[in-house]
Amino acid sequence: MKKRHFNKLMMPLCALLFSGMGYSQQGFVHESSDGYVWPEEKAVREKLSEWQDLKFGVLLHWGLYSVPGIVESWSICSEDVDWIPRDSTMKYEEYKKWYWGLKDLFNPEQFNPEQWSRVMEQAGMKYAIFTTKHHDGFNLFDTRESDFSIAKGPFANHPRADVARYVFDAFRQKDFMVGAYFSKPDWHSQYYWWDYFATPNRNVNYRIERHPQRWEKFKQFTFNQIEELMTRYGEIDILWLDGGWVAPPRQEINMDKIAAMAREHQPDLLIVDRTIRGRHENYQTPERSIPEKQLTHPWESCIPLSSDWGWIPDAKFKTADQVAALLIEVVAKGGNLLLGVGPTPEGIIQPEVEEILKEVGVWLDTNGEAVYQARITPHYRSGNIWFTAHKEKPLMYAHLLPDTAGELPAAIEWEGNRPAKGSRVVLLETGKKMKWVSNGDRTRVFLPRKLQKSSMPLVFAFEPE
Repeated sequence: MKKRHFNKLMMPLCALLFSGMGYSQQGFVHESSDGYVWPEEKAVREKLSEWQDLKFGVLLHWGLYSVPGIVESWSICSEDVDWIPRDSTMKYEEYKKWYWGLKDLFNPEQFNPEQWSRVMEQAGMKYAIFTTKHHDGFNLFDTRESDFSIAKGPFANHPRADVARYVFDAFRQKDFMVGAYFSKPDWHSQYYWWDYFATPNRNVNYRIERHPQRWEKFKQFTFNQIEELMTRYGEIDILWLDGGWVAPPRQEINMDKIAAMAREHQPDLLIVDRTIRGRHENYQTPERSIPEKQLTHPWESCIPLSSDWGWIPDAKFKTADQVAALLIEVVAKGGNLLLGVGPTPEGIIQPEVEEILKEVGVWLDTNGEAVYQARITPHYRSGNIWFTAHKEKPLMYAHLLPDTAGELPAAIEWEGNRPAKGSRVVLLETGKKMKWVSNGDRTRVFLPRKLQKSSMPLVFAFEPE
């Protein structure tokens, strides 16, 4: 990324934002809704079952925040919490103008969605969610409802200025399910953050009951933008709606009407109205976390590869073995893993990320049968060993997560899920048959002497002879 005039201004902010942040970082995290409602539509239930078999997807955050490499959108929200820092030398209104002015600097001339899809395919991912609009209101598609979009700035004359179209196409060509992330709140819209008033928090900044016509315009604006995504961008599998505070009773946008329109154009569309329990939350999305216990309804954990969803400079990434361990725990508990990756301001996936994801993909090439289309088992964990079952065959899998040093014992042992007498136990990595014994409810599998270290998980399949 070339040095630009704002870099000096932003370096103290970036240092504040990213120092000491890790996976357990405190910040705004969407809580899961309480309870689940199965969809009534047959086509949607069938699509949901297909989606549950995919297990591993990517969430691509890209936008104005990528230019300086800061937290996505939230720095223009004036809530006084430590995870929304901004440059203290600027007044709030000046900061918002500076932030929204990044539209004149966002010019990703290396934009390469084919590289994105290739990297994610090599990683073993099967579906992709792309941020068409985050809370800041900047559109990554050529909307007719607003000039605040990548297609109206310095990237306007690029042949791929309508970037969402090319992202969706690139992933469809790899046979991915594709989804459109869309923020229900829009902090740039005069129908949501009206500049007649201050913007004290993330919510609509005027009293809807006093200005109902303005709110009606926001509802129509939201409806029209979602209809654009549903009609102008080919087949969309998932509509992933963020900003759960835009919901009844105060901020009613008529989700029934939006959903009916969306499914008129995309009949088997999965709708994920995050955190809003009911018929428009087709699967739950616990954020930066994994449920404590196994769940039997559809869900995905959305977790970033680094500490943030978008690109940040000098990011500390999770390692390939950490990603694999997350995926194993999620699948053993019945969910999917949606891994957050931020393309660079120039429009590519950086080499460090590509290397990590490639290593995950190599592991899945060997062990994917224990992940994709896997089913849960009633006894899903014993210490550092997690269990899954094959969807159709009488096969169970034991996933061993090595310790942090990667040291492997001479034998591993687990409780429960005892193989039937005469079963074969095979290490998927090598295809070699393992010696095993059982004593009561405990099973011991002896590892080859030459197998002393492994940073990546080992997966054992056991099946009757």
